[in-house]
Amino acid sequence: MKKALNDQVTLEAAASNNYLAMASWCEVIGYQGAANYFYTQSDEERTHMLKVVHYLNDVGATATISAIKAPTGSFKSLEGILKIALKNEQIVTAAIHKMVEITQKEKDHSTYAFLEWFVNEQVQEETKFETLLQKFDLIGRDKLAINEIDKILAADAADPAA
Repeated sequence: MKKALNDQVTLEAAASNNYLAMASWCEVIGYQGAANYFYTQSDEERTHMLKVVHYLNDVGATATISAIKAPTGSFKSLEGILKIALKNEQIVTAAIHKMVEITQKEKDHSTYAFLEWFVNEQVQEETKFETLLQKFDLIGRDKLAINEIDKILAADAADPAA
């Protein structure tokens, strides 16, 4: 369980860096709404990482902070970034589900209770990206549609709870 949680620290750190790279690319391209959205996502993933770090330390397991692979800084499109983000969230979800299975096998009720928040969070994360990707089918992929999607991302960044 300790190894799985420490692996999750690394996974969350990588997710934070991936979103930071996406935000930077969006900012350079001129998608300011998307940039703000992904900067917020990056901060959120770092917060998730810290939750796991604190949990490990609180239960006396001691968190391990590992090096992470540098993210790509080159992307083809805003839609492409959202597809990558969804895939990354699905990877995180799978890792969390695997940890839940470990807690059940080991009868680790404390860690199971801790992970419940992450299970629920991942449902929201995946749904959010799936909904954003649907906007391309609903609105389109031309410049005006992408501008509208950028505005949607800006609104989501301004009010993440909405």
